[in-house]
Amino acid sequence: MVADPAGYSPTPPTPPGMPAPRQLLSGGRGDLAPLAMLEDSVKRLKSPSASPGAMLPRPQAEAALSLLADWFLESSGSASLSAVEHPKLKNFLRQVGLPEISRADLAGARLDARFAEARADAAARFREARFFQLAADGLREQVITLSVNLPNDTSVFHRAVPMPAPASASPDYAQELFLDAASSVSASSGDIRHCAGIVADRFGSKTLRDLETKHHWMVNLTCQVHGLSRLVSDMARELPLFNNAASNCAKIASYFNTTPSVRALLHKHQVQEHGHAFLLPIAAPPYNGGEFAAAFVMLESILTSARPLQLAVLEESYKVVCIDDPAAREIAAMVQNVAFWTEVEATHSVVKMIMDLVKEMETERPLVGQCLPLWEDLRGKVRGWCRKFSVEEATAMNVVERRFRKNYHPAWSAAFILDPLYLIKDAGRRYLPPFNYLTPEQEKDVDRLITRLVSPEEAHLALMELMKWRSEGLDPLYAQAVQVRQPDPSTGKMKIANKQSSRLVWETCLSEFKSLGKVAVRLIFLHATAKGFKCTPSMTRWLTAPGSSAGSIGRAHRLVFIAANSKLERRDFSNDDDKDVELLTEGDDDMLTETGNVDPSSSSV
Repeated sequence: MVADPAGYSPTPPTPPGMPAPRQLLSGGRGDLAPLAMLEDSVKRLKSPSASPGAMLPRPQAEAALSLLADWFLESSGSASLSAVEHPKLKNFLRQVGLPEISRADLAGARLDARFAEARADAAARFREARFFQLAADGLREQVITLSVNLPNDTSVFHRAVPMPAPASASPDYAQELFLDAASSVSASSGDIRHCAGIVADRFGSKTLRDLETKHHWMVNLTCQVHGLSRLVSDMARELPLFNNAASNCAKIASYFNTTPSVRALLHKHQVQEHGHAFLLPIAAPPYNGGEFAAAFVMLESILTSARPLQLAVLEESYKVVCIDDPAAREIAAMVQNVAFWTEVEATHSVVKMIMDLVKEMETERPLVGQCLPLWEDLRGKVRGWCRKFSVEEATAMNVVERRFRKNYHPAWSAAFILDPLYLIKDAGRRYLPPFNYLTPEQEKDVDRLITRLVSPEEAHLALMELMKWRSEGLDPLYAQAVQVRQPDPSTGKMKIANKQSSRLVWETCLSEFKSLGKVAVRLIFLHATAKGFKCTPSMTRWLTAPGSSAGSIGRAHRLVFIAANSKLERRDFSNDDDKDVELLTEGDDDMLTETGNVDPSSSSV
């Protein structure tokens, strides 16, 4: 017997007491979620065994929740603690058989326990180290971060210090802050001489020199990331092509952005060239001093739109505009002028070269012995840039040399000579320190620094040992072992396999150099940059919020301490926001074309 198809309903029967699927609900679409919850409750009552998330055994659940809590605390500033109460996360925990966790629990007992653990670990590492370097970052910002660099190539976050008026911080305040931090880290030994030096950004070198005068065992350095960044401003002030290129780019950007008819032409060609259209950023003058970052973004945008700009001014409709608009004629002449593009490319090229070096230094965190080679490499690149773009080399190199002298410290030369990493093999197969690469004045700096860092009684012996080091160097096998390089897993670049080997050689096979060795081990581990952990905007708000209670400020400090030391332990010196931007801008052009197109006709006003 064949059943009549018309007798079957195309939808399953509605459970008793439930509204029909297409029934109009009085609450509208807002009733859909409660309706789903009601249906879910009915299903659970019908089949209790089907309820998701049978609870895990208590020890396993507690271990899992501890890991989750650690992740929240270590990611604070990037991941909000309030996210722990997000409905989807709560539902996820139920699905995997875990109990819920509350904000109060995270910011209370778990925070206190994790902070006590992190602080005990930091104190133990301070006790084990024979000496350390203090790093101060953000001396002109709302929050200063103080970290401690240890001889074993690790760093430990010390504390964050809010600054009510960052720009007005006096040199005396900075000295007091540095000495207080150094004393705190040295508390276990009670000897501030364990502080081998300080590296600081954005503060006058006079402050650091004054501290050296008062504490002769210290080697205090200015951060090279900051120093190289200032070189861009120096060039913008001294080289006319910077101002010319930026001023002309601003004219072009302003004209195309504010003139609807020509903007539509540019957008049409941007879509054809890049798959999407965009306005050209405009940097405010002056361009010959201060920060050049905004101007650099403008130059980059103009270069990116070079072909669309050139095609736009060739359009017949643009030529019609030129008949009555002298500004249009000026812009067209500029866009079609090879000299203009040469200036823009030259300016963009040298700024990008310097900023790429700055980013590399932020990531690699070079030691003090690398400063002279880094600056010599920079000189070579600037000379090549001058030749390529026909820039007067004497003027450009004068700018570089002035900035070099402002940044230079005698420790650069001494560390370069004492670090076995830079030993050079001579004709007799000996590995000798590279004195030939120093100027006569830098050689004197080496002698003067070494005698300052030892006691007066040891000064003569230290110089005698330096002469022996200069003539004999290091055993070839040990020298080669120190200089072994291997590819970095993430970048593929060849890097020193064991950074600590330079110091360990002095403490073992070169132990005969009693006085010189003490100087070498305290010197060659010093960092040339102050960059490490940087407070996120959220953390800055926590630490500087007006009217906050002592308890809330204390919790904020504990959260920052945990998050900072977690990042330093992972050697993660990147910015999470920057990584997100990089992730979102990755992908093929097709995806950008689909999501980023701007209809040129919609750009007119």
